[in-house]
Amino acid sequence: MSKLDIKDLNLSGKRVFVRCDFNVPLDENQNITDDKRIRAALPTVKYALEASAIVILASHLGRPKGEVKEKLRLGLVAKRLSELLGKKVKKLDDCIGPEVDAAVGEAKPGDIILLENLRFHPEEEKNDPEFSKKLAHLADVYVNDAFGTAHRAHASTEGITHFLKSAAGFLMQKEIEYLSKIMKNPDKPYVAILGGAKVSDKIAVIDNLMERVDAFLIGGGMAYTFLKAKGIEIGASIVEEGKIEVAKNILDKAQSKNIKIILPQDHLAAEKIEEGVQIAYIDSPQIPDGLRGADIGPKTVKDFKSALSGAKTILWNGPLGVFEIKGFEKGTREIAVFIASLDVTSIIGGGDTAAAIAKFGLEDKMTHVSTGGGACLEFLEGKQLPGIAALTDKN
Repeated sequence: MSKLDIKDLNLSGKRVFVRCDFNVPLDENQNITDDKRIRAALPTVKYALEASAIVILASHLGRPKGEVKEKLRLGLVAKRLSELLGKKVKKLDDCIGPEVDAAVGEAKPGDIILLENLRFHPEEEKNDPEFSKKLAHLADVYVNDAFGTAHRAHASTEGITHFLKSAAGFLMQKEIEYLSKIMKNPDKPYVAILGGAKVSDKIAVIDNLMERVDAFLIGGGMAYTFLKAKGIEIGASIVEEGKIEVAKNILDKAQSKNIKIILPQDHLAAEKIEEGVQIAYIDSPQIPDGLRGADIGPKTVKDFKSALSGAKTILWNGPLGVFEIKGFEKGTREIAVFIASLDVTSIIGGGDTAAAIAKFGLEDKMTHVSTGGGACLEFLEGKQLPGIAALTDKN
Protein backbone atom coordinates (compact mmCIF):
# COMPACT_ATOMS: atom_id res chain seq x y z
CA MET A 1 0.00 0.00 0.00
CA SER A 2 1.35 3.43 -0.95
CA LYS A 3 -0.13 5.15 2.12
CA LEU A 4 1.15 5.07 5.70
CA ASP A 5 -0.45 2.45 7.91
CA ILE A 6 -0.72 2.44 11.69
CA LYS A 7 2.46 0.41 12.07
CA ASP A 8 4.42 3.22 10.41
CA LEU A 9 3.54 5.57 13.30
CA ASN A 10 5.25 5.94 16.67
CA LEU A 11 2.25 5.81 19.01
CA SER A 12 3.94 5.56 22.39
CA GLY A 13 2.67 8.34 24.64
CA LYS A 14 0.94 10.00 21.67
CA ARG A 15 -2.66 11.15 21.40
CA VAL A 16 -4.07 9.12 18.51
CA PHE A 17 -7.29 10.25 16.81
CA VAL A 18 -8.92 7.13 15.31
CA ARG A 19 -11.84 7.67 12.93
CA CYS A 20 -14.03 4.56 13.24
CA ASP A 21 -17.30 3.55 11.64
CA PHE A 22 -19.60 2.89 14.59
CA ASN A 23 -22.72 3.55 12.53
CA VAL A 24 -24.43 0.47 13.96
CA PRO A 25 -28.07 -0.51 13.41
CA LEU A 26 -30.44 0.16 16.33
CA ASP A 27 -33.91 -1.25 16.98
CA GLU A 28 -36.93 0.70 18.23
CA ASN A 29 -35.83 0.11 21.81
CA GLN A 30 -32.38 1.61 21.18
CA ASN A 31 -30.58 -1.71 21.26
CA ILE A 32 -27.64 -2.43 18.96
CA THR A 33 -28.84 -5.22 16.66
CA ASP A 34 -25.44 -5.90 15.03
CA ASP A 35 -22.10 -4.95 16.60
CA LYS A 36 -20.01 -6.06 13.61
CA ARG A 37 -18.69 -2.56 12.94
CA ILE A 38 -17.60 -2.16 16.54
CA ARG A 39 -15.83 -5.53 16.49
CA ALA A 40 -14.16 -4.63 13.18
CA ALA A 41 -12.40 -1.70 14.86
CA LEU A 42 -10.94 -3.78 17.70
CA PRO A 43 -7.59 -4.73 16.09
CA THR A 44 -6.68 -1.08 15.51
CA VAL A 45 -7.92 0.06 18.92
CA LYS A 46 -6.10 -2.75 20.75
CA TYR A 47 -2.87 -2.11 18.83
CA ALA A 48 -2.92 1.58 19.80
CA LEU A 49 -3.65 0.74 23.45
CA GLU A 50 -0.85 -1.82 23.56
CA ALA A 51 1.50 0.78 22.10
CA SER A 52 0.78 3.00 25.16
CA ALA A 53 -1.15 5.60 23.19
CA ILE A 54 -3.96 7.83 24.40
CA VAL A 55 -6.74 6.63 22.11
CA ILE A 56 -9.39 9.12 20.96
CA LEU A 57 -12.17 7.46 18.97
CA ALA A 58 -14.61 9.34 16.75
CA SER A 59 -17.57 8.27 14.63
CA HIS A 60 -20.95 9.27 13.32
CA LEU A 61 -24.22 7.44 13.98
CA GLY A 62 -27.26 7.79 11.77
CA ARG A 63 -28.21 11.03 10.03
CA PRO A 64 -28.73 13.75 12.64
CA LYS A 65 -28.21 16.42 9.94
CA GLY A 66 -26.17 18.77 12.09
CA GLU A 67 -28.44 18.68 15.12
CA VAL A 68 -28.17 16.94 18.51
CA LYS A 69 -30.49 13.92 18.45
CA GLU A 70 -30.68 12.10 21.78
CA LYS A 71 -31.42 8.76 20.09
CA LEU A 72 -28.21 9.05 18.09
CA ARG A 73 -25.78 9.57 20.96
CA LEU A 74 -22.89 7.11 21.15
CA GLY A 75 -23.41 5.94 24.74
CA LEU A 76 -24.53 2.47 23.59
CA VAL A 77 -21.43 2.17 21.44
CA ALA A 78 -19.18 3.11 24.36
CA LYS A 79 -20.92 0.48 26.54
CA ARG A 80 -20.51 -2.27 23.96
CA LEU A 81 -16.91 -1.27 23.22
CA SER A 82 -16.10 -1.40 26.95
CA GLU A 83 -17.54 -4.92 27.13
CA LEU A 84 -15.53 -6.10 24.12
CA LEU A 85 -12.26 -4.54 25.34
CA GLY A 86 -12.73 -5.41 29.00
CA LYS A 87 -11.72 -1.84 29.68
CA LYS A 88 -13.59 1.37 30.49
CA VAL A 89 -14.24 3.66 27.55
CA LYS A 90 -14.80 7.26 28.63
CA LYS A 91 -17.66 8.69 26.58
CA LEU A 92 -17.79 12.49 26.17
CA ASP A 93 -20.85 14.62 25.47
CA ASP A 94 -19.35 16.47 22.50
CA CYS A 95 -16.50 16.09 20.02
CA ILE A 96 -15.02 19.60 20.36
CA GLY A 97 -14.97 22.34 22.99
CA PRO A 98 -13.38 23.14 26.37
CA GLU A 99 -14.72 20.05 28.17
CA VAL A 100 -13.40 17.78 25.44
CA ASP A 101 -10.02 19.54 25.48
CA ALA A 102 -9.84 19.13 29.25
CA ALA A 103 -10.75 15.42 29.19
CA VAL A 104 -8.15 14.69 26.52
CA GLY A 105 -5.56 16.76 28.39
CA GLU A 106 -6.08 14.72 31.56
CA ALA A 107 -5.88 11.34 29.76
CA LYS A 108 -2.93 9.03 30.33
CA PRO A 109 -1.34 6.47 27.99
CA GLY A 110 -3.59 3.43 27.81
CA ASP A 111 -6.77 5.51 28.29
CA ILE A 112 -9.52 5.38 25.70
CA ILE A 113 -11.99 8.18 24.96
CA LEU A 114 -15.02 8.12 22.66
CA LEU A 115 -16.15 11.50 21.31
CA GLU A 116 -19.83 12.25 20.73
CA ASN A 117 -21.49 11.85 17.32
CA LEU A 118 -19.49 13.94 14.85
CA ARG A 119 -22.55 14.71 12.74
CA PHE A 120 -24.23 16.62 15.56
CA HIS A 121 -22.14 19.44 14.07
CA PRO A 122 -23.10 20.53 10.53
CA GLU A 123 -19.45 21.45 9.95
CA GLU A 124 -18.53 17.75 9.86
CA GLU A 125 -20.27 16.95 6.58
CA LYS A 126 -19.34 20.37 5.17
CA ASN A 127 -15.67 19.55 5.74
CA ASP A 128 -15.26 22.91 7.46
CA PRO A 129 -11.55 23.76 7.91
CA GLU A 130 -12.01 25.34 11.36
CA PHE A 131 -13.94 22.32 12.61
CA SER A 132 -11.24 20.06 11.13
CA LYS A 133 -8.59 22.07 12.96
CA LYS A 134 -10.44 21.72 16.26
CA LEU A 135 -10.59 17.94 15.84
CA ALA A 136 -6.91 17.82 14.91
CA HIS A 137 -6.03 19.93 17.97
CA LEU A 138 -7.01 16.95 20.14
CA ALA A 139 -4.31 14.65 18.78
CA ASP A 140 -0.72 14.15 17.66
CA VAL A 141 -1.45 11.69 14.85
CA TYR A 142 -4.51 10.53 12.90
CA VAL A 143 -5.63 7.03 11.92
CA ASN A 144 -8.56 6.40 9.59
CA ASP A 145 -10.15 2.98 10.12
CA ALA A 146 -13.59 3.89 8.72
CA PHE A 147 -13.65 2.50 5.18
CA GLY A 148 -17.44 2.86 5.17
CA THR A 149 -17.05 6.66 5.09
CA ALA A 150 -13.91 6.82 2.92
CA HIS A 151 -15.96 8.01 -0.08
CA ARG A 152 -16.99 11.14 1.85
CA ALA A 153 -14.76 14.21 2.09
CA HIS A 154 -15.82 15.17 5.62
CA ALA A 155 -13.91 16.98 8.34
CA SER A 156 -13.08 13.77 10.20
CA THR A 157 -12.11 11.82 7.06
CA GLU A 158 -10.37 14.40 4.84
CA GLY A 159 -10.13 17.81 6.50
CA ILE A 160 -8.29 16.61 9.60
CA THR A 161 -5.49 15.11 7.47
CA HIS A 162 -4.32 18.62 6.52
CA PHE A 163 -3.17 19.13 10.10
CA LEU A 164 -1.86 15.71 11.21
CA LYS A 165 0.29 12.89 9.90
CA SER A 166 -2.32 10.38 8.76
CA ALA A 167 -2.34 6.61 8.38
CA ALA A 168 -4.69 3.73 7.64
CA GLY A 169 -5.88 1.48 10.45
CA PHE A 170 -5.88 -2.31 10.09
CA LEU A 171 -9.47 -2.48 8.78
CA MET A 172 -8.89 0.28 6.22
CA GLN A 173 -5.64 -1.37 5.16
CA LYS A 174 -7.38 -4.75 4.74
CA GLU A 175 -10.15 -3.21 2.62
CA ILE A 176 -7.67 -1.41 0.35
CA GLU A 177 -5.49 -4.48 -0.13
CA TYR A 178 -8.29 -6.93 -0.94
CA LEU A 179 -10.22 -4.57 -3.23
CA SER A 180 -7.04 -3.39 -4.98
CA LYS A 181 -6.05 -7.00 -5.62
CA ILE A 182 -9.28 -7.86 -7.44
CA MET A 183 -9.12 -4.61 -9.42
CA LYS A 184 -5.46 -4.80 -10.44
CA ASN A 185 -4.24 -8.38 -10.35
CA PRO A 186 -7.07 -10.88 -9.79
CA ASP A 187 -6.52 -14.60 -10.06
CA LYS A 188 -8.38 -15.94 -13.09
CA PRO A 189 -11.02 -17.05 -13.93
CA TYR A 190 -12.74 -14.06 -12.31
CA VAL A 191 -16.53 -14.03 -11.93
CA ALA A 192 -18.60 -11.07 -10.74
CA ILE A 193 -22.07 -11.54 -9.26
CA LEU A 194 -24.17 -8.40 -9.41
CA GLY A 195 -27.60 -7.98 -7.87
CA GLY A 196 -29.66 -5.44 -5.99
CA ALA A 197 -32.53 -3.37 -7.27
CA LYS A 198 -31.06 -0.97 -9.82
CA VAL A 199 -28.92 -1.18 -12.93
CA SER A 200 -28.12 2.51 -12.45
CA ASP A 201 -26.26 1.70 -9.21
CA LYS A 202 -23.96 -0.72 -11.04
CA ILE A 203 -23.33 0.82 -14.49
CA ALA A 204 -19.95 2.29 -13.60
CA VAL A 205 -18.96 -0.91 -11.79
CA ILE A 206 -19.83 -3.03 -14.83
CA ASP A 207 -17.90 -0.69 -17.14
CA ASN A 208 -14.84 -0.83 -14.91
CA LEU A 209 -14.99 -4.60 -14.41
CA MET A 210 -15.55 -5.28 -18.11
CA GLU A 211 -11.78 -5.12 -18.62
CA ARG A 212 -11.13 -7.60 -15.82
CA VAL A 213 -13.79 -10.28 -15.39
CA ASP A 214 -14.54 -13.42 -17.38
CA ALA A 215 -18.26 -13.55 -16.57
CA PHE A 216 -21.07 -11.57 -14.98
CA LEU A 217 -23.90 -13.33 -13.14
CA ILE A 218 -26.81 -10.90 -12.83
CA GLY A 219 -29.72 -11.36 -10.44
CA GLY A 220 -31.85 -9.27 -8.12
CA GLY A 221 -34.11 -6.48 -9.34
CA MET A 222 -31.56 -5.27 -11.89
CA ALA A 223 -31.86 -8.55 -13.80
CA TYR A 224 -35.37 -7.66 -14.96
CA THR A 225 -34.12 -4.54 -16.75
CA PHE A 226 -31.58 -6.73 -18.59
CA LEU A 227 -34.24 -9.31 -19.45
CA LYS A 228 -36.49 -6.59 -20.83
CA ALA A 229 -33.54 -5.26 -22.83
CA LYS A 230 -33.47 -8.68 -24.53
CA GLY A 231 -37.17 -8.41 -25.35
CA ILE A 232 -38.28 -10.79 -22.60
CA GLU A 233 -41.56 -10.02 -20.82
CA ILE A 234 -41.13 -9.53 -17.06
CA GLY A 235 -44.71 -9.03 -15.85
CA ALA A 236 -45.01 -6.47 -13.05
CA SER A 237 -41.36 -6.85 -11.99
CA ILE A 238 -39.25 -3.85 -11.07
CA VAL A 239 -37.64 -2.25 -14.12
CA GLU A 240 -35.69 0.92 -14.88
CA GLU A 241 -37.27 1.97 -18.16
CA GLY A 242 -34.67 4.69 -18.65
CA LYS A 243 -31.84 2.17 -18.43
CA ILE A 244 -33.04 -0.42 -20.95
CA GLU A 245 -30.81 1.02 -23.70
CA VAL A 246 -27.89 1.07 -21.25
CA ALA A 247 -28.52 -2.61 -20.51
CA LYS A 248 -28.59 -3.37 -24.25
CA ASN A 249 -25.26 -1.61 -24.70
CA ILE A 250 -23.74 -3.58 -21.80
CA LEU A 251 -24.95 -6.86 -23.33
CA ASP A 252 -23.51 -5.91 -26.72
CA LYS A 253 -20.19 -4.79 -25.25
CA ALA A 254 -19.83 -8.00 -23.25
CA GLN A 255 -20.56 -10.09 -26.34
CA SER A 256 -17.93 -8.19 -28.34
CA LYS A 257 -15.38 -8.88 -25.60
CA ASN A 258 -16.40 -12.54 -25.29
CA ILE A 259 -17.49 -12.01 -21.67
CA LYS A 260 -20.41 -14.13 -20.52
CA ILE A 261 -23.45 -12.45 -18.98
CA ILE A 262 -25.69 -15.03 -17.36
CA LEU A 263 -29.26 -13.90 -16.61
CA PRO A 264 -32.07 -15.69 -14.74
CA GLN A 265 -33.76 -18.53 -16.62
CA ASP A 266 -36.47 -19.07 -14.01
CA HIS A 267 -37.95 -17.14 -11.12
CA LEU A 268 -39.88 -17.11 -7.87
CA ALA A 269 -42.62 -14.51 -8.20
CA ALA A 270 -45.72 -13.18 -6.47
CA GLU A 271 -48.41 -10.55 -6.91
CA LYS A 272 -46.95 -8.59 -3.97
CA ILE A 273 -43.51 -8.77 -2.39
CA GLU A 274 -44.32 -9.23 1.30
CA GLU A 275 -44.41 -11.84 4.05
CA GLY A 276 -46.91 -14.66 3.70
CA VAL A 277 -47.80 -14.21 0.02
CA GLN A 278 -48.48 -17.11 -2.32
CA ILE A 279 -45.26 -17.75 -4.26
CA ALA A 280 -45.34 -18.91 -7.87
CA TYR A 281 -42.51 -20.79 -9.56
CA ILE A 282 -41.97 -19.54 -13.13
CA ASP A 283 -40.09 -22.14 -15.19
CA SER A 284 -38.96 -19.76 -17.91
CA PRO A 285 -37.22 -16.38 -18.31
CA GLN A 286 -40.63 -14.77 -19.02
CA ILE A 287 -42.78 -13.65 -16.09
CA PRO A 288 -46.59 -13.56 -16.59
CA ASP A 289 -48.59 -10.35 -16.30
CA GLY A 290 -49.48 -9.39 -12.75
CA LEU A 291 -46.56 -11.21 -11.14
CA ARG A 292 -43.36 -9.67 -9.81
CA GLY A 293 -40.07 -11.52 -9.78
CA ALA A 294 -38.50 -11.66 -6.30
CA ASP A 295 -35.84 -14.40 -6.44
CA ILE A 296 -33.93 -16.57 -8.88
CA GLY A 297 -35.21 -20.09 -9.42
CA PRO A 298 -33.44 -23.49 -9.18
CA LYS A 299 -32.37 -23.60 -12.85
CA THR A 300 -30.68 -20.21 -12.46
CA VAL A 301 -29.05 -21.33 -9.23
CA LYS A 302 -27.66 -24.33 -11.12
CA ASP A 303 -26.39 -22.09 -13.95
CA PHE A 304 -24.73 -19.72 -11.48
CA LYS A 305 -23.08 -22.59 -9.59
CA SER A 306 -21.73 -24.00 -12.86
CA ALA A 307 -20.18 -20.62 -13.76
CA LEU A 308 -18.70 -20.23 -10.27
CA SER A 309 -17.31 -23.75 -9.89
CA GLY A 310 -14.09 -23.08 -11.82
CA ALA A 311 -13.50 -19.53 -10.60
CA LYS A 312 -10.38 -18.45 -8.75
CA THR A 313 -11.79 -15.00 -7.83
CA ILE A 314 -15.43 -14.13 -7.05
CA LEU A 315 -16.75 -10.64 -6.40
CA TRP A 316 -20.34 -10.37 -5.18
CA ASN A 317 -22.19 -7.06 -4.91
CA GLY A 318 -25.95 -7.11 -4.50
CA PRO A 319 -28.35 -9.87 -3.33
CA LEU A 320 -30.07 -12.10 -5.89
CA GLY A 321 -33.56 -11.77 -4.43
CA VAL A 322 -35.53 -10.10 -1.66
CA PHE A 323 -33.59 -12.11 0.93
CA GLU A 324 -35.11 -10.19 3.85
CA ILE A 325 -38.46 -11.93 3.23
CA LYS A 326 -38.87 -15.63 3.97
CA GLY A 327 -39.59 -17.42 0.72
CA PHE A 328 -37.42 -15.13 -1.40
CA GLU A 329 -34.06 -15.79 0.22
CA LYS A 330 -33.31 -19.22 -1.22
CA GLY A 331 -31.36 -18.10 -4.30
CA THR A 332 -29.09 -15.77 -2.38
CA ARG A 333 -28.59 -18.37 0.38
CA GLU A 334 -27.78 -21.25 -1.98
CA ILE A 335 -25.21 -19.23 -3.90
CA ALA A 336 -23.66 -18.00 -0.65
CA VAL A 337 -23.38 -21.53 0.75
CA PHE A 338 -21.88 -22.74 -2.54
CA ILE A 339 -19.24 -19.99 -2.63
CA ALA A 340 -18.37 -20.78 1.00
CA SER A 341 -17.57 -24.36 -0.07
CA LEU A 342 -15.12 -23.33 -2.80
CA ASP A 343 -11.35 -22.86 -2.61
CA VAL A 344 -11.53 -19.36 -4.03
CA THR A 345 -10.85 -15.71 -3.22
CA SER A 346 -14.35 -14.46 -2.36
CA ILE A 347 -14.95 -10.75 -1.88
CA ILE A 348 -18.36 -9.63 -0.62
CA GLY A 349 -19.08 -6.02 -1.55
CA GLY A 350 -20.65 -4.57 1.57
CA GLY A 351 -24.16 -3.20 2.09
CA ASP A 352 -27.08 -5.60 1.59
CA THR A 353 -24.80 -8.41 0.38
CA ALA A 354 -22.82 -8.27 3.62
CA ALA A 355 -26.11 -8.26 5.54
CA ALA A 356 -27.23 -11.39 3.69
CA ILE A 357 -23.94 -13.19 4.35
CA ALA A 358 -24.25 -12.28 8.04
CA LYS A 359 -27.85 -13.50 8.14
CA PHE A 360 -26.73 -16.87 6.77
CA GLY A 361 -23.84 -17.09 9.25
CA LEU A 362 -21.21 -17.32 6.50
CA GLU A 363 -18.99 -14.30 7.22
CA ASP A 364 -16.09 -16.46 8.38
CA LYS A 365 -16.33 -18.59 5.22
CA MET A 366 -15.63 -15.67 2.86
CA THR A 367 -12.18 -14.27 2.14
CA HIS A 368 -13.29 -10.70 2.83
CA VAL A 369 -16.62 -9.06 3.63
CA SER A 370 -16.37 -5.32 3.01
CA THR A 371 -17.65 -2.96 5.71
CA GLY A 372 -18.48 -0.25 3.18
CA GLY A 373 -21.53 -0.22 0.91
CA GLY A 374 -21.19 3.06 -0.99
CA ALA A 375 -17.43 3.19 -0.46
CA CYS A 376 -16.99 -0.31 -1.87
CA LEU A 377 -19.11 0.52 -4.92
CA GLU A 378 -17.13 3.67 -5.66
CA PHE A 379 -13.84 1.79 -5.24
CA LEU A 380 -15.05 -0.84 -7.73
CA GLU A 381 -16.02 1.96 -10.11
CA GLY A 382 -12.37 3.01 -10.08
CA LYS A 383 -12.98 6.27 -8.26
CA GLN A 384 -10.42 7.78 -5.92
CA LEU A 385 -11.90 7.82 -2.41
CA PRO A 386 -11.17 11.09 -0.51
CA GLY A 387 -10.64 9.33 2.83
CA ILE A 388 -7.90 7.17 1.31
CA ALA A 389 -6.34 9.77 -0.99
CA ALA A 390 -5.92 12.15 2.00
CA LEU A 391 -3.73 9.75 3.98
CA THR A 392 0.00 10.48 4.14
CA ASP A 393 2.08 8.85 1.38
CA LYS A 394 4.76 6.40 2.50
CA ASN A 395 7.30 8.33 0.45
